[in-house]
Amino acid sequence: MTVREEAFPSAKPSFGERLRDSLLILWRSKTAMVGLTIVMFWVVVALLAPVVTKYSPTEQDWQAQNQGPSAKHWLGTDDAGRDIWSRLVYGAQVILIRTPVTDKFSLPIGTAVWGVLLGLVVGSTLGLVGGYLGGWIDEVIMRLLDAMMAFPVILLYMIIIAAVGPSAINVVLAIAIVGTPGIARLVRSLTLDIRTREYIRAAEVRGEKLWYILFVEILPNASGPILIDAMLRLGYAIFAMGTLGFLGLGLPPPSPDWGSMVAKGRRFILAGSPWAALWPAVAIASLVVGLNLLADGLREETQRYR
Repeated sequence: MTVREEAFPSAKPSFGERLRDSLLILWRSKTAMVGLTIVMFWVVVALLAPVVTKYSPTEQDWQAQNQGPSAKHWLGTDDAGRDIWSRLVYGAQVILIRTPVTDKFSLPIGTAVWGVLLGLVVGSTLGLVGGYLGGWIDEVIMRLLDAMMAFPVILLYMIIIAAVGPSAINVVLAIAIVGTPGIARLVRSLTLDIRTREYIRAAEVRGEKLWYILFVEILPNASGPILIDAMLRLGYAIFAMGTLGFLGLGLPPPSPDWGSMVAKGRRFILAGSPWAALWPAVAIASLVVGLNLLADGLREETQRYR
């Protein structure tokens, strides 16, 4: 290294360079690419819903009940004559793209994504505070979260939704509440390791404030495992939405809820019309598997380069 290189060290990688490196890691993993392809399929069809289907998800045709796949209805129809493909596409919108609040107003970003994001914010904050400060603060936070984790996941979902009622916003809150303890424990374990590093000591000597150390020094250095865990949790959230819909605790009808589609369609399986239950079940499975493959592929590649 020359004297000039020592005096002027290279700058930190730009956002574009970091993005390029991340995409290269993604490209090198066949597992991650398969998962990304599946996830992007559902994202694209959700974004292009009015283009990829000509039917409304609530449009009924009483002369076309429980029909199989055809040129007119690609995946068939349900017991009310509604197009299954249309309901799958608009159901993907609710999961990934928009969260319906009222009949005329929706929040950007899907219900499952909002639930995971809210859980990340709360869980990461609790994990950072408990892991860095330690002592009785850490004990109180962890014991409260342990008490929440003592409940079976499905039972906790049912208790929350039964208490506040089924709606998209309440499903978001339920996903966030159930996911917070696991996220907090992960972030706490990462914080316990990172807080011993030299740059944390340097920040403390400089007199940096608590929020700066937690969210500028520690959190960015723990972001890799947190993001991979978030992808897995998004898959769990989608599966949970399907389960709640199947139990009648998901989005209220006539919303195109994949879980409620399975619940209603299963009554007609033995009657020779399995399509209304089969396709939404395949949709749930494919999206969850895609997210898991994406997370597993990224985790394998990032561990390889450590």
